[in-house]
Amino acid sequence: MSGKLKFAFFDAKPYDHPSFERYGGDAGIHFHFFETRLTPDTVELANGYDGVCVFVNDTVNADVIDRLYDMGVRTVALRCAGYNNVDIRYAFGKLHVVHVPAYSPYAVAEHAMAMLLASVRRIHKAYNRTKDFNFSLNGLTGFDLHGKTVGVIGTGKIGRIFIDICRGFGMNVIAYDKFPAPESGIAYVSLDELFAKSDIISLHCPLTEETFHTVCKETIEKMKKGVVIVNTSRGALIDADALLEGIKDRKIGAACLDVYEEEADVFFEDFSGHIMADDTLARLITMPNVLVTSHQAFLTEEALNNIAETTVNNILDIMRDGACQNELCYRCGKTETCRNGNRGKCF
Repeated sequence: MSGKLKFAFFDAKPYDHPSFERYGGDAGIHFHFFETRLTPDTVELANGYDGVCVFVNDTVNADVIDRLYDMGVRTVALRCAGYNNVDIRYAFGKLHVVHVPAYSPYAVAEHAMAMLLASVRRIHKAYNRTKDFNFSLNGLTGFDLHGKTVGVIGTGKIGRIFIDICRGFGMNVIAYDKFPAPESGIAYVSLDELFAKSDIISLHCPLTEETFHTVCKETIEKMKKGVVIVNTSRGALIDADALLEGIKDRKIGAACLDVYEEEADVFFEDFSGHIMADDTLARLITMPNVLVTSHQAFLTEEALNNIAETTVNNILDIMRDGACQNELCYRCGKTETCRNGNRGKCF
């Protein structure tokens, strides 16, 4: 590697600039910030760059991968943990894809608990009332978290931190994970048992073909009446239409959503003063027992710094040293775990 590296930074927001400019400048990487998302229609903006830096709503499908490859781009640096928006299989042999597996698991876990508390204690409703000098307590009755059963789906770093927080509230924790954490002391159960016993269900798993619509019409029927559902992971873990029907049927007592199935064209943008085209999202937001934030869980100073630092190190590792522990590929049939121990590039 020689000279200054140039990376096209897509879906850039003002809060992205300071940390990436600081860490990139120190490492000899110039980030050109584009407000637009990476799509087949905008991919030509990457022409002349060494790589692209993308986020959760950027599209890195086969078409985009081919065009990036034809332009000489060889590295896709995800500044997030999830990679369901990248066709990893198709990228193999063409583009090296790196990600940030853990930027601040505390930020996401704490946001999940913040949403849960706000919902069950009606904090958001009380805030709106008192702004109008309405100090009535009618309709603000909540319930104790202490003694309630919370079902946690996904026990990676974020899930385990959320479990620790729940235990601090005196909650009974049960969990499901396809790959249980050994010697963690977590009470693992089947998904059906988790659905049947949980007063609160919190999702902390990645989005895969297997986890797509984990919460759907069939699984909602297995849940307790009045269950509270929290999702700070990926929107498509929940069938939004089924969720709406479950709320209307009074089966679901409340929903706390930091992510949404069709968020790509909505979240991170200001649509105030405009008609919301997504009828399902519009109806969910009007429900008094639904709390929505716009993929905000990651947004802390600590997380932004960690994301920038790790992304810059990933770029340097893959382009300078030829190996990166955070590279994603399918050569071994499993992402993040290469048989070569990340001692060299995956291809």
